[in-house]
Amino acid sequence: MVKSTSSFICQECGAVHPKWMGKCEACGAWNTIVEEAAREAVPKGISAGKGKKLAFSSLSDAGEEAPRIPTLVAELDRVLGGGLVEGSAILIGGDPGIGKSTLLLQAVAATAKQGFGSAYISGEESVQQIRLRAKRLGLVDAPVQLAAANSVRDILGSLDNSPAPRVAVIDSVQTLYVDSIESAPGTVTQVRASASELIRMAKRRNTCLLLVGHVTKDGQIAGPRVLEHMVDTVLYFEGERGHPFRILRAVKNRFGGTEEIGVFEMGDQGLSEVSNPSALFMAQRGEQVSGSVVFAGMEGSRPMLVEIQALVAPSFMATPRRAVVGWDTNRLAMILAVLDARCGVRFHDKEVYLNVAGGFKIGEPAADLAVAAALLSALLNRPAPQDAVFFGEIGLSGEVRPVARTDARLKEAQKLGFSRAIHAASGKEKQPDGMKHLQDMVRLFRREQELVS
Repeated sequence: MVKSTSSFICQECGAVHPKWMGKCEACGAWNTIVEEAAREAVPKGISAGKGKKLAFSSLSDAGEEAPRIPTLVAELDRVLGGGLVEGSAILIGGDPGIGKSTLLLQAVAATAKQGFGSAYISGEESVQQIRLRAKRLGLVDAPVQLAAANSVRDILGSLDNSPAPRVAVIDSVQTLYVDSIESAPGTVTQVRASASELIRMAKRRNTCLLLVGHVTKDGQIAGPRVLEHMVDTVLYFEGERGHPFRILRAVKNRFGGTEEIGVFEMGDQGLSEVSNPSALFMAQRGEQVSGSVVFAGMEGSRPMLVEIQALVAPSFMATPRRAVVGWDTNRLAMILAVLDARCGVRFHDKEVYLNVAGGFKIGEPAADLAVAAALLSALLNRPAPQDAVFFGEIGLSGEVRPVARTDARLKEAQKLGFSRAIHAASGKEKQPDGMKHLQDMVRLFRREQELVS
């Protein structure tokens, strides 16, 4: 008989400590260590001869493609790789109020209307509250089974009966508890045990399970990191409070590509799909002004054009301010250092503000050249070419490096009326706007400034 002892677990990263401490040594978070009942140890004496023999197969065995359940939400199906996969577990996280429950209610209503048995179980809202949201979204006629529960035992007893629903939504996993574990709901042990039991049921009953997860202040899904390893797909729902646009991003997908995104617009009638986000972002672009350039980026397999804005102002402080929204602060510091050391462009007495319009977030290094162009345009007070898009990576020596998927970026820019593309020069063909070094960009803006003056 294994003794039931207590352990101290960090609720931020899941690290186990022998005693309580104010600061977690693994992640550095303060006041996140909670005493929980230890899990049962693996019994000793397991021998190789007592286990069940596994049926091995070769890589050449032709397996059937996993059947899909379309949600009829085109942007969601795009991110998932073609729809919901039967027997899969999907984890979706996002800030409070960003629209996770709205998106899943719209999706599960669409699957129910197609004849797929669908259930929506909430641990945060009552059934009446879910009905009110469905009425606002115009989904009251969808045959979705609703329930409000927090006990994993009750949920399994309902979903594991025949016929099992084809699609089940659990909102959210942090509100569930397993009654055999002496811990509060939301703790690392409870989240791990609850998710494990639900995923095991989904695999056994061939049910597509969608789990909603809370996020921490850093934007990561709360609970143990092992939760993201247990599920088949991890989606993040992103967006700014002041903007109507929402970005659904896949960071893990066993049945499709990662880094795919879906774009939605939040309105009074819920989330509407944005099939052409580039045109939507460009429609909000104002008249020609200094510090504004268009970046031709890639999000997964989708090319997107977004506007990057920069503002450079005099500073009277010893350390000028650098503020960034939608991009990496460290890469901005690198671009400023390269402009200073390699091109002689000084920003040491200037405040720098950088913004990606529309609440969009850029993570690829191909935006380096567009950011440098926006900074030079703002510093020299010279508008960038109105008919040009920018993309390219900048090295520490100032060289401009080519990036992947150039053809897709150029086609998207041409489709929206841009006739020029300023990017890395290629030795294969002559390019009038090809850049080999960041100094070429500086000369471009200074030459146009001289022509205007």
